[in-house]
Order: sequence, then structure tokens, then C-alpha cells
Amino acid sequence: MGFAVKSALFELAMSNLPVPPPEALTHSLRLQEAIAQDVMAAGGWMSFARFMEQVLYRPGLGYYTAGARKFGAAGDFVTAPEMTALFGQALSRQVAQVMAASAPVVLEVGAGSGRLATDLLLALEAMGCLPERYFILDLSADLRERQQQTIAAAVPHLLGRVSWLDHLPDAFSGVVVANELLDAMPAHIVAWRAEGIVERGVELDDAGGFTWNERPATGALLLAAQEIGRQCQLPPGFESEISLAVRAWSAEWGRILGKGALLLIDYGFPRREFYHQQRGRGTLMCHYRHHAHPDPFYLPGLQDVTVHVDFTAVIAAAHGAGLDLLGYTSQGQFLLNCGILDLLASIPNGTPEYIRATGAVNTLLMPHEMGELFKVIAIGRGIDDPLCGFTSGDQGWRL
Repeated sequence: MGFAVKSALFELAMSNLPVPPPEALTHSLRLQEAIAQDVMAAGGWMSFARFMEQVLYRPGLGYYTAGARKFGAAGDFVTAPEMTALFGQALSRQVAQVMAASAPVVLEVGAGSGRLATDLLLALEAMGCLPERYFILDLSADLRERQQQTIAAAVPHLLGRVSWLDHLPDAFSGVVVANELLDAMPAHIVAWRAEGIVERGVELDDAGGFTWNERPATGALLLAAQEIGRQCQLPPGFESEISLAVRAWSAEWGRILGKGALLLIDYGFPRREFYHQQRGRGTLMCHYRHHAHPDPFYLPGLQDVTVHVDFTAVIAAAHGAGLDLLGYTSQGQFLLNCGILDLLASIPNGTPEYIRATGAVNTLLMPHEMGELFKVIAIGRGIDDPLCGFTSGDQGWRL
């Protein structure tokens, strides 16, 4: 074990984070060295958006492109589909409605372990409205393999309907589903200083580690920050994130989508809440072995790095590209509208399955858990009837 590995192990042991095995730490140090070389090649400074892209998606080394287990009890966090199949069953009712109004095709972007795809396929089969094709777009070869294994084990007779894509299609009609996708898209970090708006980026300290440094914001990022500053009346010293990648991705669907809807589920806020003065240091958060902390320079490649979603930016970009807002509400309200309590009631009362499902549903619905922090936004084209997931409690006016 080299000195660098021993030093990093000692530093982690002195923190409250679990200590990774030496081979995982060696992997992290390889990624750190690769990014450090990129920082030096770029003149000694890298935007945080580029850094976030590298720690999450650098081929073979990034968090989502290497082989570490990420989801569930053995991973770093638990997503809604991992908690209970009732999440996918409730969502399937909204998926079925949009398919009936557009095309019998589903595209899931960022499919995680494949659990949601499995639950959706089973529920849609039970409803008699299976999609002709179920596409999955995921950048991780490791996760693609796991998705194939999950689907093959649970619904082998439906595996033939599933195909994996390498990039967004040129044209698409049907339903796009993305659960906890937008929060993992690279984001810039900006600060509104008394002397002007700056972008916070990454440089190397004397020991070769990552540290923060600032430069004046320029281009599209500066324009976006100026607009946000005016709208939200931000005081000097306010720091937060702006994801130009989320905006571009949302706008791209204006070119791609023929008829149908995107159902996007993630944690975040409307703009005036996102950039509220109580969040003067932003929303950046990292997840490692079910521990949350704010330091993105810890364990590059071994931890998830996320920011909350500015849903106002999502619909502004989509609307500017010709798409419509079809609904926006909390995850709890959306699942209630889609009948998750009826689905829970169909499980025999008092059974272990019912007890487990009740705990999971409470987590998904309760405001102090995932029910309020997570939101669901639907954007689309050519869908005339109100969507069932937003029949009560639509909060589109808040955007």
C-alpha cells in the first residue's frame, strides 16, 4: 500500500465517513490523479460542472461508469423504486394514460438497477397495455448489465421488448420517464459577490489535492446568473448552483418529441425557493454509504455528487423549445392521485408484505420524508386531456 493510500485512509478514518477498502481507495486516487492532470492541462483551473462530470461519468473511473454498487442497502442511497413496487405500479397509471394519448412506447433515462423498469412492465402487463418497446438510456455499462439481469430475472418473457440506447433518439413519441436523473447532471457553482458574479471552480493545492478558486462568470452562465439575481434579489455573498446541462437537456426534447410527455421525478424547488436566502450556500450534497455530506472532493469516483433541481429552469427551457407544462406537484400528491393507497390496500392487511409496504409508502408520501422534497413535473406536446397524476394539488402556478 503506497503512502498516498495510507494518508487518504488516515484522513477518512479521522472523519465520520466509512473507510473504503484499499482497492476502492486506490481506484479513487487514480481518478483524482487523472482529473488533476486535466486541471493542469487546462491552465490550473476547472469549472465545477466539468469536475462534477468527471467524478460521475469519466469512462471507467467515474461514479456511474465504474463497477461499485450504488443503489439499495448495500449502496450509497435508496431510490423510490428500491423501496417498494407500489411506486412503479402507481406511476404505471400515468404512463398508461400518456401512451394511450400518444404512442405505446416508453423511454426510461437513467434506469438505475432496472427495478423501476421491471415494476412498470409488470404493472402495465396487468393493465393490458404493455408498451410495444421499452427503451433504456444509461451511460453506465455496469448499470446496463445490472438492468439486464434484473429484468431477465423478474420478467424474462418481457425482456424482448426492452432495448438499450447509447444516446437520445432523433425523434420520439410516447412516454419518457426519469427518476432522479436531473440531480446528477453537471452544474456550475456561482457566487454573487459585491464586486460581481463569479464562478466557483476547482484548482490544485500545494499537496496536489482539490480546492476551490473563483473566476468572473462569463457567457451563458453569467446571463443566467444575472437573470436569477434580478428575479430573486440575491444579496452579496449568496452562493448556489446553475445547471446549464439540465436546461439544454430539457430544451432538446423540443426537437425530439413528436407527441407524448416527459415524467421527471426529482428533488428540488421552484426558482424562488431554490434561490431562497435560507439556502445561501446552495444545495450541493454528496452521498457515500448512506452518509450525506457537502464535500465534493472526498472520495472522487466512490461517492455520488448531486444538486437539487431548479424546476422553473426546466419548464422555461422546455417551453422555449415549444413544449407545454402538463403538470407539476409534489411526489406525495402525485402518488396519491395515481392511487397508491388503493394499491397498498390490495395487499392483505397484517402480512409482512403489508407492513413493509406501509413503511415504504409512508416514506414516499410524508412531507417530512420524500413526499414534499421530491417533485414530479410533466412536460410534453399534443396531450390534451388532464393527466391523472395532477388532478388534485397541481402546483404549476408556483413555477
